Amino acid sequence: MPASDEPISRVRMRIGSELTVVDVSDIGLFTEGGRLNPGSRVDLHVVSRRGRVLVRCTVLRSFVSALSADRIRFRAALLFDQVLDSSMPG
Repeated sequence: MPASDEPISRVRMRIGSELTVVDVSDIGLFTEGGRLNPGSRVDLHVVSRRGRVLVRCTVLRSFVSALSADRIRFRAALLFDQVLDSSMPG
């Protein structure tokens, strides 16, 4: 999991929900947060070497990762439409 001070430790969906990044590569993300349906398309605001960019993604899979009386957490694998340089800026 990326450290909390790394740029791609969190991403924000265009509609406003924030997702925690569990793992990242140049072709996609593994995230934790709200529900994302497999096959759906999402737009994410990501901070990368190129600065803050809007990245279109496809949800490949999603499953319940934590369940409590007041909350359900999901983990999801997202595939970027285009390759993104996921290394830290600097």
